[in-house]
Amino acid sequence: MRGDLWHELGLTLRLAGTTTAILVVLGIPLAAWLNRRSGRFALLLEAVVSLPIVLPPTVLGFYLLIFLAPNHFPGSLWREWFGHPLSFSFEGIVLGSVLYSLPFAVQPFQAALRGVPNAVLEAASLEARPWQVFLFVRVPLAARGLLVGATLAFAHTVGEFGVVLMVGGNIPGQTRVASIALYDAVQNLDYGVAHRFAFVLLTLSLALLIVTAGMQRSGRFIE
Repeated sequence: MRGDLWHELGLTLRLAGTTTAILVVLGIPLAAWLNRRSGRFALLLEAVVSLPIVLPPTVLGFYLLIFLAPNHFPGSLWREWFGHPLSFSFEGIVLGSVLYSLPFAVQPFQAALRGVPNAVLEAASLEARPWQVFLFVRVPLAARGLLVGATLAFAHTVGEFGVVLMVGGNIPGQTRVASIALYDAVQNLDYGVAHRFAFVLLTLSLALLIVTAGMQRSGRFIE
């Protein structure tokens, strides 16, 4: 079981790392766009992005499971291209994790980008194009807050259970992450194994939160 422990923890870290990378690529531009917009559509989109904070993960997982099913368009197209269903696969739980962890990345990203002084951006815009100002001025100055958001998204993904179980099931080596393995161990009354999973997840989560708190205290995003 020790080998299974590290294998399933490795799968958990792989899921968290992949999810966080996608959230950084997609979440930073989305956060910048939401900061610039104030219309009804932007308000609706911001509410949708924040929905996983209050929505039970099983609800999101249920609708994703239906959406990704092979008899519906996205799922059928994926199966035609890649030869296997998107549901009950690693790619499926990545998609579910991205959606479920989205607000934990986007909201800190928004705060970090808003913290960059306008005077600095206005001065930079005199000699550079908007995309250059964003990439080479705003993002570097907001780097601390962006890293906080990425760390929170990573930590949140490590602890996911409901969405992953609904979308990916419990397939060893593919979708059986540490939180699901912990649940299985408790169901089987194997408390020794459950303690190992719980201790590692607790330690990892606490360490990530300490790192996040340290970054926030040392700079509060932008000094």
